[in-house]
Amino acid sequence: MRTEEKELIREVQAGNQDSLDVLIKKNNGLIWSIVKRFFCRGYDLEDLYQIGSIGFIKSVKRFNIDYDYKLSTFAVPYIMGEIKKFIRDDGMIKISRKVKELSIKIKEVEKDYLKNGESVTIKELANILNESEKNIYGAIESSRQIESINEVFSENGKEEKIERVIGKNDEQNKIVDKIVVNDMVNNLSFRDRTIIRLRYFKEKTQVQVAKILGISQVQVSRIEKRILDDMKEKMVG
Repeated sequence: MRTEEKELIREVQAGNQDSLDVLIKKNNGLIWSIVKRFFCRGYDLEDLYQIGSIGFIKSVKRFNIDYDYKLSTFAVPYIMGEIKKFIRDDGMIKISRKVKELSIKIKEVEKDYLKNGESVTIKELANILNESEKNIYGAIESSRQIESINEVFSENGKEEKIERVIGKNDEQNKIVDKIVVNDMVNNLSFRDRTIIRLRYFKEKTQVQVAKILGISQVQVSRIEKRILDDMKEKMVG
């Protein structure tokens, strides 16, 4: 870390607002690069930028200048975490208890089907739970969790916490991409998420995944390609 940046951080931690403005300006691109990852969530990007800036400020105030990695790397989970918290809390206000209860029932049915190597459709869920397909779909969408930076993810067959990786990887874009990819996987539909986790986290072949889900290998291949193409498009965006 450059001496100039260390001094700015010291001044911010001592309460200097001007130094904080300088640091925010220097890291403006970083904040926007994370904000843009949420462009499809239906929120105003300027609002998310302000929320992300709050996360950045928190990271500056908590940063230890004796750390052997960059402020920008340290700031990534704070910026993203603040935005996710805002979206999560905002979503919780909109989701009724009835929808939450339906979501729990859906997950229970999905788990039972998966144990038997089967997948369940929206129509089947509607029949089992005596609900309309519209209500089932809405409950599934509302239950997509926003992943915490403390949750475990798998890399090279080894499970690790994302925050632990930050201490080992000093490449800002790779850190952002790892967190974002994990977030996108977590926000897939139950079937799509299962396919990706089995294929890339459990290292199953398409044939093995097809047997587990009770569909054909061609279907797995087609679904997997669609998911990856969609994720690549979002990453570029």
